[in-house]
This record gives sequence, C-alpha cells and structure tokens, in this order.
Amino acid sequence: MKLFIRADASTQIGTGHVMRCLALAQAWQDAGGQAIFVMATEAANLKTRLKSEGMEVIHLPIQLGSTEDAEETAKLARQFNASWVVVDGYYFGAKYQEIIKEFKLKLLFIDDYGHAKQYHADIILNQNIHADEGLYINRQPYTQLLLGTSYSLLRREFWHWRGWQRSLPPIAKKLLVTLGGADPDNVTFKVIQGLQEVEGLEVVVVVGGSNPHYEQLRSASQKLQFPIRLERNVTNMPDLMAWADVAIAAAGSTSWELAFMGLPSIVLILADNQQDTAEKLANINVAVNLGWYQDISEVEIAQGIKKLLLAKQVRMEITQKGQKLVDGYGTARIATILVEAKK
Repeated sequence: MKLFIRADASTQIGTGHVMRCLALAQAWQDAGGQAIFVMATEAANLKTRLKSEGMEVIHLPIQLGSTEDAEETAKLARQFNASWVVVDGYYFGAKYQEIIKEFKLKLLFIDDYGHAKQYHADIILNQNIHADEGLYINRQPYTQLLLGTSYSLLRREFWHWRGWQRSLPPIAKKLLVTLGGADPDNVTFKVIQGLQEVEGLEVVVVVGGSNPHYEQLRSASQKLQFPIRLERNVTNMPDLMAWADVAIAAAGSTSWELAFMGLPSIVLILADNQQDTAEKLANINVAVNLGWYQDISEVEIAQGIKKLLLAKQVRMEITQKGQKLVDGYGTARIATILVEAKK
C-alpha cells in the first residue's frame, strides 16, 4: 500500500503542511504501508527528516499548484501504483483536484478553511476546531468529510503520551516558545524582547529548520538575565512540552499538540488561516489569545505571560479541556479509514 503525498515547505510556506502529512505517513507505515513525498520546494532539513523515517522523497521542480504540477503528480502516483494521493497546501485548488481524479486516483485533500471553493476529493480532512460542513457545500456526492479535532494529525513521537497527566505548579516558571517552522516575520525575536520584562523564568525557544533568523535570536537570548535555550530542528517536541509549564505559540497545527499535552498556552495569530483557531480556542478556554502579532507590543506579551504564570486555576482548566479536545488517536482513525476504503 503506497501513500503518495504532495506537500511543500519553505520560509514563506512554513513547515506545517509537511509535518502534519508526516504524522499521517507514520500512521500509514504502522498500518503496513509505504509513504512517498513529492515536493516542489527545496527544504533540505525536512527531506532529511522524512528519509530518516524510511520515507521516499521525490523532488518535482515545478510551479506550485499549476496544471502541470497536478498532471506530473498524478502520473507519478499512477507509476507508483498509489493507493491514495494526499494533497496539502493552500495553492492546490478545485482544478488540481479534478485533474488528480481524471487519472482515476483516490484523493485525500487536507484543508483548513474551505480555500478551494469547489471539491472533487474522495475525502476532505479538516482537523481544526472550527471545521464545519458549511465550508464544503460545493463538493461531490461521493466526498466524505473528516472534520474536527478527533482527526488531529499528531506525529508518532506524541503517541506514547496518550493519557499522560500533567502536574501544575502553583506558580509556573518554565516557558516554551514555539512560533512555527519558518517564522518569516521573526515574531520569535519580538517575544524574546518581551521576556526582558519577566523575571525568574527558564525558557526553551524552538527555532524551526526553515527559520532564517537564528543568529539574531541567539544574540538576543544571551542578553536575558535567566537561562534561555535555543533548540533547532527539534524531534522531541512532546518532551519539551512535558517539561514546560506554559507555552507561547502560533495558532497553527501546534495548537493540537499543545492541547493534547495539556500545556497551558498563549497563542499569537501569525497568518489569516490561524485567526479562527485562535478565537475558537480562547472561546472554549483551551488557550489565551493575544491576537495578531503585529498589533501587540513586547510589554503586552510580557504581561500576558506573567498573568498566566500566576493563574493556576486558569492553567488547570486549559489543561483539562485541551486533553479532552485532542485524544491523540486522530492519525490512527484516518489511516484506518484509508485502508478500509481500499479493500
């Protein structure tokens, strides 16, 4: 059984599409299958990671989301006799799906906010808390919807943390900063600047492999009065989330990892597609939403962190509600559906 995955990563695109597809690929491997990634961008660190996981990576130098992209992807999938084609990216639209289906391939389309307008996929997967059937009114009669956080795409390193219980200190001191694999707007730097206003912390800052600002972050972190550790190309994210008492994060795919790990979090909105997630998480008390990163000052970031460090009751509620929201079996559920559909 071959899972053929078309996704990309870069400083502009970020790493989220590929990383959540990696989670699905791992579950497919556990079901006895093989995963093949097709990427049009150069992302050396990610490609190394995928290969280390026993996955094949094919480079397709092509205009992202173009007709040619769809046709070449479909031809390769046919050549490999793929059981399923998985497509994940905001530049893949209705026409792209149509072309894949014209090649008589089974298509799983990963979507966040109904960006394609029309859908021809066999399955649409939207793992977000705001996922709603209304986003996909213009779909085919055969299209199946997998919506919501019971389909959260958590990577293999998270699976053995299912059922883990977090202990909550009266006053939190350990902070994890994780603002995406690329962070092109260097929001991490803004957060580090804000930390100068907070005393007595221990901090780990996760710097993604596609982040071009590492040296500036290293220099800024050396000026703080408390220990701050920069971690690059992290593969032990759940360990860091278990270590931390509080996180400050982007409101992207990491939100489901934080919820699963019961880590009380402050979220910032870094892109349009994160706004619904941030607002919904705040509405149900699974995170504190500080809003758009450019609308908030370093001082306000510091104040938000201080407040959550002291508020044990708020942290307890976030932990409990987060772990109810995401149980860690999402990838297994999806893999089972895909395998069953091929029988």
